[in-house]
Amino acid sequence: MRPGIELRQDYDAARLRASAKSTRNAGQSRRLLALAEVYDSGTRSKAARVGGVGLQTVRDWVVRFNAHGPEGLVDGKAPGNVCKMSALHREALLALVESGPIPAVHGVVRWRLKDLVQWLWGEFRIAVSETTLGRELRALGYRKLSARPRHHAKSEAAVAVFKKSFPRVKEIAASEAAGKPLEIWFADEARIGQKNKITRRWARRGTRPSAPRDLRTASTYIFGAICPALGKAAGLVLPRCTTEAMTLHLAEIAQAVAPGAHAVLLLDQAGWHVSRKLKVPPNITLVPLPAKAPELNPVENIWQYMRENWISNRIFTSYTDILDHCCGAWNKLVDQPWTIMSIGLRDWANA
Repeated sequence: MRPGIELRQDYDAARLRASAKSTRNAGQSRRLLALAEVYDSGTRSKAARVGGVGLQTVRDWVVRFNAHGPEGLVDGKAPGNVCKMSALHREALLALVESGPIPAVHGVVRWRLKDLVQWLWGEFRIAVSETTLGRELRALGYRKLSARPRHHAKSEAAVAVFKKSFPRVKEIAASEAAGKPLEIWFADEARIGQKNKITRRWARRGTRPSAPRDLRTASTYIFGAICPALGKAAGLVLPRCTTEAMTLHLAEIAQAVAPGAHAVLLLDQAGWHVSRKLKVPPNITLVPLPAKAPELNPVENIWQYMRENWISNRIFTSYTDILDHCCGAWNKLVDQPWTIMSIGLRDWANA
């Protein structure tokens, strides 16, 4: 029989029992009480009966206690399985996720976890479950997000040039504004109707929540404009998008511009925005955005925010009901200048 290992001499039975009483770890308390019996009588068999274990386990406790004191008797976290993916594998995986699938090659238009699991096996002969791979992607900062629409014919070069130079601002400041303070505004229109959208909502996992949906076609338009730097907004609810309606909207924006200031209004190149019949107030200068680049206009994000929070998942009983909800939603936005600033500010426009 192997000789017993002596316990360290800087502790005694009373001190171990006091530690066992004060600790909140049940396993540590049981081990301390067992070793206290060793200090009292030196009998390992009695210590094993107190701890409810065998002699070999008591020997292991003694080794841990001698090396680390009472803290060595706390249960440690199980190390678990060794991760199969190295830094090289993660780097290749992220490059694949960022580049996206090629439908003609991969047979899918978006990556699913099962596709990435198959790719890892085919490329590196690494077998992981979808749950494990999903946990890896989340740990690397990736989530499933809704894609932002982008026009297929957009010119990236034109967008980059527009952001860099923000055309005509200096010219406007010197000519139309005549040295007045400038306010940067954005404008756009949104159709709101009975054929409403259904947004995402919280629900129990594994279920599919339902929401009311109407197939009738009555609708109206919100003409909205925001000045993100000042948290201001000006809007009208009108039955259709025409040059006359846009003229009314410009008059509304002109009243919201601070006295003595001049507004630079950025908007897309819709026909009613660039019509020669459009009557532009003297304190506003229109600046068209590059074609096919709606993401440059933060009002697009305003529409998304309003739909998700105030307008979607509703049944509009009549045209008047649509008007009431549109006006109510826009007035809520006007009362939240911090929301307008948070959604609308763009570094390239407010530098």
